[in-house]
Amino acid sequence: MGFKTTKVGCLLLAAVSFAAAIGWSQAATAQEFVFRGNRAQAPSVSQYMKQAGPQTKEVPHGALKIDGVPVNCGTRPTVLNPEFDSWGGAFPGFLIMNTAKIQGLSTQVKLYIYSHECGHQFIGASETKADLFAIRRGVRWGWLDAQGMEEICTFISKLKGDAVHPPGPKRCTRMRKYYRELVNGNQQASSGLRPNTLGPSN
Repeated sequence: MGFKTTKVGCLLLAAVSFAAAIGWSQAATAQEFVFRGNRAQAPSVSQYMKQAGPQTKEVPHGALKIDGVPVNCGTRPTVLNPEFDSWGGAFPGFLIMNTAKIQGLSTQVKLYIYSHECGHQFIGASETKADLFAIRRGVRWGWLDAQGMEEICTFISKLKGDAVHPPGPKRCTRMRKYYRELVNGNQQASSGLRPNTLGPSN
């Protein structure tokens, strides 16, 4: 998801440890873990939880609330793991949220993290597309406003880029631009205004 970890050395990412233990091909980065190997080799929820440890908890789809806001990712459950090495992660079929690491973040940033990981379930490993998925969901579901967009930008802009993640400031610029396009589009639709175009629509 592109959230930078601050834990290094002997404390390994649970998902990565599990993947290495059974020989999964994965591409965890310094910022997050998103499973990028063969889906047939991905763990089930029970397999992941057994390897990650007793501190994990599975929340069925439709039962999770973030600061009182109901969230879902289709029919996919979420595993809460306070020892996960990043804010969130994604395996095919389920999400991971670090309940300890997200403490202190604003509600809209937490919802962005969850929605970004959910985006990976639908659009694959692309970090940019997962970012835009989260922003689109926030606008359409009504939990993202201009202040929240700036909170997300403040959060993400601190992160450096790597092989799969664009630098945080660049991600902020893309998300902010997309947010404005979505909001302006919604305002035009609600007011009946139509954008100027070069010619008639087909």
